[in-house]
Amino acid sequence: MEKYFEILRACALFEHIEQQDIFGMLACLGAKAKEYSKKQVVFARGQPARYVGVVLSGSVRIEQLDYSGQRGIVSTCQPADIFAESFACAGGATLPVSAVCARDSSVLLIDSARIMAPCDSSCHFHRQLIYNLMKIIAAKNIRFHRKLDIISRRTTKEKLLAYLSYMAAENNSRSFYIPFSRQELADYLEVDRSGLSVRISRLKKEGMLECDKNFFCLLGETAEGT
Repeated sequence: MEKYFEILRACALFEHIEQQDIFGMLACLGAKAKEYSKKQVVFARGQPARYVGVVLSGSVRIEQLDYSGQRGIVSTCQPADIFAESFACAGGATLPVSAVCARDSSVLLIDSARIMAPCDSSCHFHRQLIYNLMKIIAAKNIRFHRKLDIISRRTTKEKLLAYLSYMAAENNSRSFYIPFSRQELADYLEVDRSGLSVRISRLKKEGMLECDKNFFCLLGETAEGT
C-alpha cells in the first residue's frame, strides 16, 4: 500500500487528514486493495452497493446499459478518484450502473458501513472522513446535473459543444484534454460514433475547434446551433 501513498494523499476522501494517520485509518476501516485486469468488472449492476472504491492506478469507467443493451458512459475515474460512494451510502441500495476497468487497475475497497458507523477506537479523523465524503457526493451530484444538461441538447453538435464548453471552463482554458476516446465520448454524449466524427470534422473545417485524439482547442465563437 505504501507505493500508493501519494495517490491516497491526493484523494479528496482523505483531505485534511494527517499523513501519519492515513495508514492507521485504512486499517481501522478494513480497507483492502485489489488488482483488476482490463474490462474486468469491479462492481456489477444489480449487486448490493456496499463498497466505496478508490482508483489507485489505471482507470475505471462507470457504465450504464439501456433496455437494448447499448452502453452509456456515466463517468471515467482516474487515480485518486472515488466511485460508487453515493449508492454505497444510500443504505441497502443496489447498483444501477457497473464499474468496469478501462485498463489494468488497482482499486482500494472500503466498506461504507465502516465509514458511516461510529468508530470503536474513537479515531479523531473519522469526523473529517465523513465530512469529506459528503462534499464528494455533493460535487458528484453537480456533475450529474451537468451531464443531464449536456445530453438533453437536441443535436450532436449541441451536445458536443456543451460538453467541450464545460471542459474549457473546468480547465480555465480553451485548450484541454478529455478523458475519453472517440467511442467513449460518443457513449458519454449518447450519440452515434460515426455521426460524432462527422460533426467534429465539420467543426474543424468551420474553424470552431482543433483536435488531435483526446486533445481539443476551442476557437472563436462556439455558439451551439443545429
